Amino acid sequence: MLSRLSAAYNRFVLERPLVTLVAAVFVIGFFLLHVDDFELDASADSLVLENDASLKFYRSVRERYGSDDFLIVTYSPKQDLFSESELAYITALRDELRRVDGVASVVSLLDVPLLESPPTTLAEISRQVRTLESEDADVGLAARELTTSPLYRNLLANSEGDTTAIQVNLEPNQALLDLITSRDKLFDKLGTMPDARERLDELSERIRAENQVQRERLDRTIREVRRVMDGYRDRATLFLGGVPMIASDSISFIRSDLKVFGAGVVLFIIVILAVSFRRIRWVVLPLGVCLLSAATMMGFLGRVQWPVTVVSSNFISLLLIITLSLIIHLVVRYRELTRIDKEASQHELVRATVSSKFVPSFYTAITTMVAFGSLLVSGIRPVIDFGWMMVIGISVSFLFAFTIFPAALMLLPRLDAPEEKDLTGRITAAMADFIQHRLRAALLLFALMVLIALTGIPRLSVENRFIDYYKDDTEIYQGMTLIDKKLGGTTPMDVIIDAPEDELLRDDEFASDGDITSSSYWFNRDGLQEVEKIHRYLDELPETGKVLSVHTAVRMLEKLNDGRPFSDFKLAVVYKRLPDDVKQALIEPYLSPDGNQLRFSIRLYESDQSLRRQALLDKIYFDLTGKFELEPEQVTISGMAVLYNNLLQSLFRSQILTLGAVFGAILLMFIVLFRTLRLSLAAILPNVIAAGLVLGLMGWFGIPLDIMTITIAAINIGIGVDDSIHYVHRFREEFVQDHDHWAAIRRCHATIARAMYYTSVTIVLGFSILSLSNFIPTIYFGILCGLAMVTALIANLMLLPILIARFRLS
Repeated sequence: MLSRLSAAYNRFVLERPLVTLVAAVFVIGFFLLHVDDFELDASADSLVLENDASLKFYRSVRERYGSDDFLIVTYSPKQDLFSESELAYITALRDELRRVDGVASVVSLLDVPLLESPPTTLAEISRQVRTLESEDADVGLAARELTTSPLYRNLLANSEGDTTAIQVNLEPNQALLDLITSRDKLFDKLGTMPDARERLDELSERIRAENQVQRERLDRTIREVRRVMDGYRDRATLFLGGVPMIASDSISFIRSDLKVFGAGVVLFIIVILAVSFRRIRWVVLPLGVCLLSAATMMGFLGRVQWPVTVVSSNFISLLLIITLSLIIHLVVRYRELTRIDKEASQHELVRATVSSKFVPSFYTAITTMVAFGSLLVSGIRPVIDFGWMMVIGISVSFLFAFTIFPAALMLLPRLDAPEEKDLTGRITAAMADFIQHRLRAALLLFALMVLIALTGIPRLSVENRFIDYYKDDTEIYQGMTLIDKKLGGTTPMDVIIDAPEDELLRDDEFASDGDITSSSYWFNRDGLQEVEKIHRYLDELPETGKVLSVHTAVRMLEKLNDGRPFSDFKLAVVYKRLPDDVKQALIEPYLSPDGNQLRFSIRLYESDQSLRRQALLDKIYFDLTGKFELEPEQVTISGMAVLYNNLLQSLFRSQILTLGAVFGAILLMFIVLFRTLRLSLAAILPNVIAAGLVLGLMGWFGIPLDIMTITIAAINIGIGVDDSIHYVHRFREEFVQDHDHWAAIRRCHATIARAMYYTSVTIVLGFSILSLSNFIPTIYFGILCGLAMVTALIANLMLLPILIARFRLS
């Protein structure tokens, strides 16, 4: 079977290289036609767990109480915020924002109901709602009300009165919302409806297409909002915030990273190849194959409409690096053969090169694919997508490396390698001498690495702040910091409390008359007293900023009753006489239409260094069900804070699953390849130590696991074992010559170690490019991966040969 495949390869690729290249041109050309369809996605849905029940509940809360799809414009004037001139500028800013395409409405301090500016009565409110723009509004009293009101303080204006927030509500995409609702319903029917999977796939495609339209519309709206804001920056400091803006700017970061990473890695490839091989063909051919692999994958992703997320934004640079590592091994082997056989023809050299490197390269590609494939068990959507992208991309790279590269090489004349002992050879030879004559020092070095790993890994944490994902000179960071400090926190969280099932009041007669105090469990004097206690408890938590609930509205309305609590009768009268726009602002966002479900809207201080989300969520839940004696089924905590926390808490489980998967799969492959368990364990141990060292250092330096760093260990084991495979494969070839372990090791360090050195240096330099990102986890990913690859190279050139010689492995 293998002989027939080898003969077919020789016949089609090596003997007909031009045909092979023409066929490759047609295949690559097909995918290049779809590069323009290449998509980016940084939406909140791209950073959540697959099938997270909290996500479904979160969407139901948004549907009932209102969406968080709005932008926040913070306005900090140089003059008095409530001066006539500044109010005129805020009016102009608001009016311009209202005219922006894609904006549904704008809410500012000019538009909200005022009850104490001057004090009003219920009869006056029922006739006309006073705002700051009303002729009879007292600006001085309004300033005091907006900075002290339980509803408006730290929501529309900070307590110092020097900053205001303008809420820009975006037009909802009802078509997209309906599609998502239909998809969620279909998820529940999987396994019970025959065609549910087909319909689900169809809906997913429609959602993907509609998401793309929505992203383009949102980008246009945000660009126009920023253009409007620019016209006022001479009078005030303005920042733009909100979930849609973070998603849009993150896409800009991804787009920038793709360009920077790609260009940077290409530049490093050119430099490394030129310095290492000093021949134009050894620069042009490897670079061409690398670029074709990356372009083909971009076209493929565009063809299948598979968007790249923040997590997978570095896949192009990784693919370039991995492709180059395959090519370098071929180049180094070709140059070795030209020194060994001075008379061999180009066909013989290329065929011998491919023949000697195919098996180890095949297994290195497979092990790297297994490493990325282990990410599929993470349960985190962007991490899973990243794994699949790299598995497919490495397959393309391997195919191109063993078809396009040798076919192109066949069209060129033989090129002899100059006889020279370069710096690389001296370094690898020195390492061989060190491990043979200073064995104890070498083992002590690796014992120290193991100690760092064992003591650092238990210190790993998943607690991190979303704000720390961005550099402090970005608008995301600066805007979130300002909102945290002056406007009551950034990260939204909802506490939803239902009425007890056995105590629900169902008086249809009163309900039909609009007497909500009779039909509601909460909206009556006794219920509101309990609501007040819960509200005060949530507000007093050090991690929470602004807390809003129906209690906030009642406190404002009690101003109409000389500050005294309402009786049930008067509360019903007040509710009935309130204008609809007042109800929409004060009550409906926090109380269900039947009055039997409460919503406490909370914002957390994202910049708080001591924030521990899981501990906070546990405390709130246990206190509500313990101290407040609510039933567990009554309490649900939701919001972006919960979805993000679920993602973080899954990282520990995912780290264990991915590492277990990659260890097991690679060890099994080693056993198949080497046919001995002892040698397989020896080959994987250096890479385990390298990965463990990186995780240990993360623990010691307080670098948390996040959606990027979770992938480091599995990926670096997968890439690091490439060196192990090449080394063991070459060692076995050298060992049969004289059956002398140390002699074979020295010859390996003089040959295959050079290729390992070249590829590792290239990989490390390629990862260093990631430090130019605007996304902090990507910077950590690049630095830590580079460190892991250096450690893996050292371990494979020192510890692996020590184990081979010590235990007489072969």
